[in-house]
Amino acid sequence: MLAATDFQIPFKKYTLKNGMRVILAQDNSVPVVTVYVIYGVGARSEQKGRTGFAHLFEHMMFQGSANAPKGQHFKLVESNGGNLNGSTHPDFTDYFDILPSNKLALGLWLESDRMRALNITEENLQNQKEAVKQERRLSFDNQPYATAVVDVWPQIAFQNWQNSHSLIGSFEDLEAATVDDVARFFKTYYAPNNAVLVVSGDFQEREARRLIDAYFGDIPSQPQPKHPDLSEPPDVKPRMEVYKDPLAQVPAVIIGFPGPPRRSPDYYALTILDVLLTGGDSSRFQQNLVKGKQSVIQYEANLGWPFAAFTDYKDPGHYAMFLLYNPAFKGSQVVQHAQEELEKIQKEGVDAKELNRVKTYFRASMIAQLQSSLARARRLGQYELLDGDPGYINREMESFLAVTAEQIQAVARKYLTPERRFILDIVPAPKTEKPKK
Repeated sequence: MLAATDFQIPFKKYTLKNGMRVILAQDNSVPVVTVYVIYGVGARSEQKGRTGFAHLFEHMMFQGSANAPKGQHFKLVESNGGNLNGSTHPDFTDYFDILPSNKLALGLWLESDRMRALNITEENLQNQKEAVKQERRLSFDNQPYATAVVDVWPQIAFQNWQNSHSLIGSFEDLEAATVDDVARFFKTYYAPNNAVLVVSGDFQEREARRLIDAYFGDIPSQPQPKHPDLSEPPDVKPRMEVYKDPLAQVPAVIIGFPGPPRRSPDYYALTILDVLLTGGDSSRFQQNLVKGKQSVIQYEANLGWPFAAFTDYKDPGHYAMFLLYNPAFKGSQVVQHAQEELEKIQKEGVDAKELNRVKTYFRASMIAQLQSSLARARRLGQYELLDGDPGYINREMESFLAVTAEQIQAVARKYLTPERRFILDIVPAPKTEKPKK
């Protein structure tokens, strides 16, 4: 039996008087430190008529603050040999600064200054509206499969609008956003009591605590924001649609199944089942669909796909897969080939040798992913925000390694059936055609 006891990342957690949760994960082996801030707001918190607002606000967070004018955040971090970025997810928005360890104070000051006093102006808002539009044109509207994945798939997979609308949003909704909207969004969601700060890497605890208290301690808290109801109707009906993509050279199919609650026994079992299907060169999809039937060219799958992995999956969500397939086959054939792989598990189960290989691969991958201070900071912050317990970073491996063959067979039978299946077949269309369902 594989051991999980040597998989330990030390950390300490405490809360400031204003409600901001702080996690310190000290590792002095490399002179690098990460400052990571995660806020409890994402695309699923948006209101109708304001789609894309969480993503727009991510851009606004780089437009300067009271003591760090526009452009200074990037300049100060990069001129000190660091790097930084932010990202928008369905359930959170996060930001990081990676710096030499002697510049910890700089990273904390920059993040606290924009949490305290973001520079919200009409000029900045208009600039970022255009930036988001341009990003959408370049990264989504002019890329194959992107519109199908970001805009069309959620509408097939979900019935609740909070879950089904586009994470990127529409041009019309972006144009309708006002400075007052932005200011209200900032005050509501970007408060310290709706955030988690993680400092990971090379630092001294006493000094880190002093700096955090000095920079963040007096930022006023706000009423805890109300989060929308994300629940989906209990009755699941299979759906299948075709999307004609003029940018696609090769067809693809998305197959998804509504997933289990986060942290449930089924969550752990379905994650290991996914590794069995798609993890590495020995996986069943690689051996049977890519090399065997040669119907699939490339694939990716996750509990939480396309916007999350199992680590930041939050129900309602799906176990979904994206299969780029050989044009000599039809989408329906590829769906059948994938379903046959699931049926093998449902009927025959998994033998001990294969399960041990899968767990070994999973454990090695997880350990490798957590080598950097940024990866540790992200995982700790997300576990605190989503679960209220960053200790999962050390305990969850045991839960994954304890999954049995019987549990894998049971979740395959329970979740991965045609009666619960959503399909989006993405087929190349003539260049003259506009994308359509």
